[in-house]
Amino acid sequence: MALLWALTVLSLLPLLHAQSPECANLTTVAPITNATMDWLTGKWFYIGSAFRNPEYNESARMIQAAFFYFEPRHAEDKLIVRDYQTIADKCIYNRSTINIYRQNGTMSKIGSDREHFADLLLNKHLRTFMLAASWNGIKNVGVSFYADKPEVTQEQKKEFLDVIKCIGIQESEITYSDEKKDVCGPLEKQHEEERKKETEAS
Repeated sequence: MALLWALTVLSLLPLLHAQSPECANLTTVAPITNATMDWLTGKWFYIGSAFRNPEYNESARMIQAAFFYFEPRHAEDKLIVRDYQTIADKCIYNRSTINIYRQNGTMSKIGSDREHFADLLLNKHLRTFMLAASWNGIKNVGVSFYADKPEVTQEQKKEFLDVIKCIGIQESEITYSDEKKDVCGPLEKQHEEERKKETEAS
């Protein structure tokens, strides 16, 4: 699914910093180190997003709930992703690979016959991260927001809203997920049991 990797606000930051006070704390993670990849390891929940790009906006509105797991491959500069999305009251599971470009702090994934890039923005204290994307200038900017729990605090949400304001998107344009609509729990449990048996067998 395209949404989670509507993967660069980076090129717009000098302009945005000069225009908006909300951008003062907006910085990308560069370089991405092994420690960064380790911090990203584990389970994350998709909280919400806002995109000016119609294709990604449409994808966002289809997702009722979503969560995923990151597994780092340091030597390969990759993250293995196990992705669970609830769409139209059905669970869709996908396993894919994220490419890490360490020096400039970007991540990418191949989808729809092209490579999608995003800048990594994270707050280690708040246990959240965002992926900031831009296509052909400010008219197509977008941000997706993730946390280690399905519900975020007011402090975490404010961080997301500040970034939204920074890139010139209105709060009314945000699409949020609803963890109560998740139907992927049983499949996740099945996969975890299978992984446990494989580990015990090895």
